[in-house]
Amino acid sequence: MARSLQEMFDVRGRACVVTGAASGIGLAYAEAMAEQGARVSLFDLNRERLDAAVARLHADGADVRAEVVDVTDRPAMYAAFERSAEAHGGLDVLFANAGIDAGPGFLTPEHERNPEGALEGLDERHWDAVISTNLGSVFTSLRAAARLMKPRGKGSIVVTTSNVAIINEAIVGTPYMPAKAGAASLVRQAAMELARYGIRVNAIAPGPFATNIAGGRLRNPADRAAFEVRVPMHRVADTEEIKPLALYLASDASSFVTGAQIVIDGGQMLGRTD
Repeated sequence: MARSLQEMFDVRGRACVVTGAASGIGLAYAEAMAEQGARVSLFDLNRERLDAAVARLHADGADVRAEVVDVTDRPAMYAAFERSAEAHGGLDVLFANAGIDAGPGFLTPEHERNPEGALEGLDERHWDAVISTNLGSVFTSLRAAARLMKPRGKGSIVVTTSNVAIINEAIVGTPYMPAKAGAASLVRQAAMELARYGIRVNAIAPGPFATNIAGGRLRNPADRAAFEVRVPMHRVADTEEIKPLALYLASDASSFVTGAQIVIDGGQMLGRTD
């Protein structure tokens, strides 16, 4: 008997982990799942923001818990996944979302050359941190999830990449593009491997969203305008707008979707229209 759309989007009771969940897009993922009745573990390094998010969701009646963890610390991550699975009876959904800012690009928002963002000016330690957080932690998260999902014969993994995994952006720090492109490639590779175990692996590729990344850069009028002019819809998105897509990929509504990277960027990849 065919299921209704409501049944296909139903995630009630599913055990979910979200990395980078204390703010921004990660928090939106956690909210979307918790609001729909999933049991959610929020992973983040920022204890204050994490505690505030969990307290607010608890107040709304959600079944959520916190893990203060550095996503670049593999042993700590594996232990956090195990604790979450024990608390929530396994793992059904993972949002591998944690990421950090890559610093300024080689052009300023005013399209002037920026020595700090030039190849020879890049801080090598920051390069390593961006690759480790934005790509390395995705590997760690996928590895931990596969261990927990394979015995169950099912699961959905959603990785936050970016539209700059596909295009390049001069006002975004150079490490960001290869890190996100690598994550997108890893999504496709993992999707090929894990399909036989009933595990789907997909990516959400956001364009400009107003979050805390880069110190809340897109809340600065000059920076925001620099991105808005590149978007045919001429605006920056709010994190609420990513929730329906997250629910789609987490639920059985996307049961035949794997290895996909869905762009949500207001048409930015289409080019400027002014």
